[in-house]
Amino acid sequence: MAERFENGFNGRVAVVTGGGTGMGRDLVLQLTADGCDVATCDVIQTNLDETASLAADNAGSVLTHIADVSSEEQVNAFAEAVAGWRPEIHLLFNNAGIGGGGTIVDFDREQWEKVFNVCWFGVYYNTIAFLPMLLAAEVGQVVNTSSVNGFFASVGPAMPHTSYSAAKFAVKGFTEALITDFAQNAPHLKASVVMPGHIGTSIAYNSDVLLGFDEADKLRARYDQSGKDASHLSDEELVARMERRGDAFREHAPTSAAQAATIILDAVKRDEWRILVGDDAAVIDDMVRANPEGAYEPEFFAGWIDRSRALRSN
Repeated sequence: MAERFENGFNGRVAVVTGGGTGMGRDLVLQLTADGCDVATCDVIQTNLDETASLAADNAGSVLTHIADVSSEEQVNAFAEAVAGWRPEIHLLFNNAGIGGGGTIVDFDREQWEKVFNVCWFGVYYNTIAFLPMLLAAEVGQVVNTSSVNGFFASVGPAMPHTSYSAAKFAVKGFTEALITDFAQNAPHLKASVVMPGHIGTSIAYNSDVLLGFDEADKLRARYDQSGKDASHLSDEELVARMERRGDAFREHAPTSAAQAATIILDAVKRDEWRILVGDDAAVIDDMVRANPEGAYEPEFFAGWIDRSRALRSN
């Protein structure tokens, strides 16, 4: 049997979606540092260029490509570019994602579906597009990023989270189903699902920009929808608040993007299929398993806050 990844990724070829920032960038950097050649896509060229620059002195090489993973046409173009670069791949990290799409009541359908399509169809389209290159390799692994919101569909009792949660549940179910599918139909392939908690990335800021919430009128509409009064804030103050929110999400996270990438890659080396990332993810997993019926009650959230505070104080 061919060696899998227990001895590292030197000489392998990987694809990482969403490699311009966050966990995707750190996956690219750590993989190339280990001698893995990596193809990565994102929607912002300057971010991809920075990732490639940071990896320039690493042992593995990097191919970058602009692609919106919610577009099957763009994903297929990315796969064609990779096939022309390396005919086989060993690892597919379906990492790209955006947040948003809270309520389905009086909602913006275009924004809701954009979040769902990036987070779910991005995984589906890339898996289909790169499957021939995975099948051609001696060993292969599909590593799909779900979330704690893939088993717990909430970020708080007063914050609807329907689109993102629905997509991440789909990613988790799809990945678990791939375990049996691959075992029966492509036994040299395996699948892992990644479920991060709060990771220090720019997803909050990048998601707002991609959904147009860096525009004051859309920010005001979002405030109105949530029942908050923003009439006393200027357009500039609204946008500044959005930017500070993104900075705070990244800077106050209990797990950095680099730490998350290391956890993921170490789990792949250990041949694990279920990868919780961050102590906060482990806490939520434990609490939901212990009390699934009460998982959306106010008492559950109070307990979650208490345990999260205890984690931060340790």
